[in-house]
Amino acid sequence: MPHESNYASDRRGATGRTGRIVELLTTYGERAGNALVYSSAYLAAIAMAEVAIAMVLLSLPPNPAPVVVGLVTFAVYTNDRVADVDTDAVSDPDRSAFVRRHRDTLYVLASMAYGLAVAISVLGGPVALAVTLLPGLFWVAYAANWVPSVAPKLRRLKQVLVVNSLVVALAWATTLTALPVAFTDAAVTPATAVVFAYFLLRSFVDTEIPNVGDIEADRAIDVATLPVAFGVPATRRALYGVDLLTVGLVAAAVSAGVLRAGFAVALGVGLAYSLVVTGLLGRVDNDALALASECEYLVVATALVGPLLLV
Repeated sequence: MPHESNYASDRRGATGRTGRIVELLTTYGERAGNALVYSSAYLAAIAMAEVAIAMVLLSLPPNPAPVVVGLVTFAVYTNDRVADVDTDAVSDPDRSAFVRRHRDTLYVLASMAYGLAVAISVLGGPVALAVTLLPGLFWVAYAANWVPSVAPKLRRLKQVLVVNSLVVALAWATTLTALPVAFTDAAVTPATAVVFAYFLLRSFVDTEIPNVGDIEADRAIDVATLPVAFGVPATRRALYGVDLLTVGLVAAAVSAGVLRAGFAVALGVGLAYSLVVTGLLGRVDNDALALASECEYLVVATALVGPLLLV
């Protein structure tokens, strides 16, 4: 019957339109996901969570520090990816292609992000401004090529074993801890030292885990990392040691009355998560592990909700 034929035709047309909509949503979703990961925007979100954790552990009032650190993180890591776009083609060709395609846009966005971060930090006073500038200064010393050009016998800090990861860890631990303290004019206490040490150790682990997937690329540009120098199994054991050292730090802080037990449990949940991720090094896809290790802070932030509700 004619009306049945029209109905079938309408159904096929609706199905076709639905398929095209789903295809468009999938395409744009993939592009948005790639932009989020490859541009380092997701790292900015995680860095904001880290500052929020520091503020909770130190009982600090709301302040602009998370926003500033998020902007600085985006700027520093985006610039790093732009600077290393050629060498990243070996370890992460998809990211390298994205960065190469959007190099100018990423550079402009990173510059604007750091400029905005500096403008906001001025409101917090000279200490907040100095802390905001610190990651950029560390990145110049860490990754830029001016050191060998000025002193040929010296290498970039990025090329020096252990020092490279410690420089990154030191920069971020200082920023994550000191910036919210500076914005709130809070006193530096033993708890501040504990939080700094916690982020120093965690940032070291977060820096070395991605290095497992970058072994060939790092060898090609003479960058010494734990996986390059000692292999993946030894790196796994070394990071286990750092995780356990962090457990000892948290336990000692609770024993000394510097850290609340509820907060320590939340940090312990994150450390248990980190031990699982570390145990998978060299056994599963390292790109996924690198992302998983950075999500430790989201696990900690979630675990902190319970203790906060009991306050």
